[in-house]
Amino acid sequence: MGRYPVRWHIVLLTLWTAVWFVVAERHAAVSWHYLRQGEQLLFNQAPGGGLALYANHPELQIGPVSFLVAGLFAPFSADVGEKLADAFMSGLGLYMLVLVGRAAADHYRGTGLNHKRLQQRVLIAGAAFIPMWVEVSVRFAHLDDVLALFFTTLAVRALVRGNATATGVFLALAVDSKPWAVGFLPLLLALPRPHRARAAAWVFGLVAVAWLPFYLSHLETLHAARFAIPNQPASSLRWFGVDDSATPWWDRPAQMALGIALGAVAVRRNRWPAVLFLAADARILLDPSVYTYYNASVLLGTLIWDSIGQRRLVPWVSWIALISLYGSALVVPSESTQGLIRMAFCLGSAAYVLLWPQRAPRGGRGRRARGEPRHDRLVGT
Repeated sequence: MGRYPVRWHIVLLTLWTAVWFVVAERHAAVSWHYLRQGEQLLFNQAPGGGLALYANHPELQIGPVSFLVAGLFAPFSADVGEKLADAFMSGLGLYMLVLVGRAAADHYRGTGLNHKRLQQRVLIAGAAFIPMWVEVSVRFAHLDDVLALFFTTLAVRALVRGNATATGVFLALAVDSKPWAVGFLPLLLALPRPHRARAAAWVFGLVAVAWLPFYLSHLETLHAARFAIPNQPASSLRWFGVDDSATPWWDRPAQMALGIALGAVAVRRNRWPAVLFLAADARILLDPSVYTYYNASVLLGTLIWDSIGQRRLVPWVSWIALISLYGSALVVPSESTQGLIRMAFCLGSAAYVLLWPQRAPRGGRGRRARGEPRHDRLVGT
């Protein structure tokens, strides 16, 4: 804009974020107390904490990296720290839009990409993404989900830039922030075969450093993985005949296994930008809960797919996701129908990104035409 290095679509998305921030701030930080409690327990500022944190508090299904970051806001009063955290997390969402746009530009370099059309695509998809991002970052203040999605976006950027080590490090930090980010690990398969092992070593090494001290010092921590939440009437699980009042024992492993399997298929079919989308689909399809902030992971997945996975000017997948998942929760009174809509969206969108024929970019050659990330300048290995 003018003489300043600010893209017009980012200015519009910033204003759009501010509008939603003001709307959400009236009923904000629903879950921030969990982060404050976990941060205090991690640093032994409350009894039963330290390495016994997860053994004594299995309800804190939050990674240690999230508690460490939450500690940045501990020196402030509760109200001020909460507001600063809300602003910080909202800002991360805007930065993620920039990262996705740059990743798309790098991915399509050499294919005759129209950058103005790309900016329009990011603007339209970002306009759908922001309401759900504000939902997770401001209304619910789930720093763990925010960090898991932020680090995964950094991993996507590193993958496109050909930095295998950074890809592994960022994916590890995502898992260390929130365990369900395990579903994003198929991104490693998009790396060249000789570099996958090194990136995977970084992932497993950093995940072990973050989690093993809790498990080795207190074996009761193993029970935290079986922590159950109510199976809500609007959950898609009901449509699969799961009428248990709480989380079935097999549910969490099935979520992760399904997300990883779908992501691996996507990479094999040269559709790696669908990995986040498919993992998020698997999560909300099989999750017993239906909190609206879950949809932020889906909308990030559609943003990446609409920006990198295809080149249509109108990113309609993002808006279908917003209307189906968030709109139905607001306007459809029947919880059972909400679950049916959620199931139909997850199954339909997964089938679309995996099976719908993809047209190669005009002027594209080699990896660009096949939808593979750049590895011509692989670094950090």
